[in-house]
Amino acid sequence: MRMLSVRPALALGTLALGLSACSVTVRPNVSLTGSTSNLIARFAPDRGEGSSYFVGEAVRFQLTTRTAGYVTLVALQNGFATTLAQNVYVNAGTTVFPRPQDGVTYNVAAPRGVQRVRAIFTRTRPTGDLILRGTYDGTQWNAATSAYLTPYAASDRDVQETFLYIR
Repeated sequence: MRMLSVRPALALGTLALGLSACSVTVRPNVSLTGSTSNLIARFAPDRGEGSSYFVGEAVRFQLTTRTAGYVTLVALQNGFATTLAQNVYVNAGTTVFPRPQDGVTYNVAAPRGVQRVRAIFTRTRPTGDLILRGTYDGTQWNAATSAYLTPYAASDRDVQETFLYIR
């Protein structure tokens, strides 16, 4: 099982969050249906998209948006979806996740391979949470993301995906 462990800064405990175990090749900043607004300018791991991390190393994600809004980060682990950040307000510009005020770190864990993370952005605060439970294939994961964004005008939403390798 591919894991991203989240550790509180004060080492009060560990919460494991997963990342994708998908074997497909992900192109940089993949846009999904309804993502034509280009509100996300960049989304990548701190070492750059497609970079490598060794098991145990910390990873951060840099998200650059063209306007202020709300971000949800989700991952897919062996077909199981996990939320890394939910409805987090960000100003226009670059935000690094996890943020210092979150009090956590993201550390990569075995098994090794390609990891994918998706950033979902809306200009207005979502009225609900993106709840992904159960097992998803790529088509179902895209459908769940699209359904979550349906209430928002295409000009007020954006979705992008990035990837990294765990060695």
